Amino acid sequence: MNLGQFITAASPYARRVDETFWILNGLSATIVILLVALIVTFMFRYRRGSPAPRRELPELRKHEIEIGWTVATFFLFMFMFWWAGVELLNASSPPKHALEIHVVAKQWMFRFQQPSGAREINEVHVPVDTPVRMVMTSEDVIHDLFIPALRIKKDILPDRYTYLWFTADKTGVFHLTCAQFCGTNHSLMAGQMDIVSKQDYVRWTTAQPQGDDLAHQGDKLFHTVGCSGCHDSKGSTIHAPDLHNLYGHLVQLSDGRTVLADEAYLRDKILLPTRTLPAGYAPDMPSFRGVVTEAQIVALIAYLKSLSAGAGRQGAEP
Repeated sequence: MNLGQFITAASPYARRVDETFWILNGLSATIVILLVALIVTFMFRYRRGSPAPRRELPELRKHEIEIGWTVATFFLFMFMFWWAGVELLNASSPPKHALEIHVVAKQWMFRFQQPSGAREINEVHVPVDTPVRMVMTSEDVIHDLFIPALRIKKDILPDRYTYLWFTADKTGVFHLTCAQFCGTNHSLMAGQMDIVSKQDYVRWTTAQPQGDDLAHQGDKLFHTVGCSGCHDSKGSTIHAPDLHNLYGHLVQLSDGRTVLADEAYLRDKILLPTRTLPAGYAPDMPSFRGVVTEAQIVALIAYLKSLSAGAGRQGAEP
C-alpha cells in the first residue's frame, strides 16, 4: 500500500471533503499566526522596563473590539458548520436508481454481492461515473467500511442495516479497510475496490460464473423455507397479505404508527416479526432467525423489492 492510495481523490465528494479540510486548516493557521504575532509583539513592546508610555485606565470602557471579534468568529463558525453540514446531508441521500451492492461483514472479511448475484470477498468491482449504494450489515460485531480514496466510512452493525453511497469518477484500484477494532485480526481485515469503466464492468459481470441474480435466488428461497404458504396469493392457505408492492411504501401498524417498508423493516419482519405488528393481522408469523443466513436475507429482500418494481399500491404487509 502506498501513500498515493490515501492522497488520491476518486470522487467529487472526496474533493469537496479535501477543500473543506484545507480551508479549515488555512483559517486555523491564520488565526494561530495572528495570535502568536500579537503575543510576541506585546511581550516586547510592553515588557517591564520598556519605554512605552504608561497608560491610565479610561473612565469609560468601550467593548466594540471584543464584541466585533466575537460576532465575526461566531458567524464564521456558523458558515463553516452550514457548509460542512450541507455536504454531509447530500452524502446521506443517494439517487433513486443507484446500483445496489450488498455488504456482509464478519471477522475478518467483507463479503460483497452484486445485483447480478456475483460474490466477492475483500474485493468489489464498481463502474465509474455511476451512483453506487451499499447496503451493509454484520454477522457478528461492529465493523466499519472505510474507503480512503472516496473519503467515506460507515459503521457496519449487527442486526440492522447501514448505508453508504458514492459516485466514483476515477478508475483504478483503491484500498478499503475496517476502521473499527473488531477483534484479534482486525488489522488484516482489508481489501480493494476496483473502479472500472462501464464497459469493463459489464464484461466483468458477464465473465462471472453464471447463476441467478439476487431476486431469483430470493424467489427460490421464498418457496423453499415456506414463506409462500402464507404470503403467496396462489398458496393453499393464506394467513397474511400478498407482498406485491410492499417495498418503498408506507405500512400502518397496529399501534397506530406508520413506517416505511425499507430494507431494515423487511429484515425485522423476517427475524423479529412481532416487533412491528401490522394493523389487522395477528402475530402468527414465526421468526426465521437461525433458519436463514445473512446472505439469504439479502436475497429474500431483493426478491421482495422486485415485487414492487413499478408498483403504486400502498399498505401491503408481510
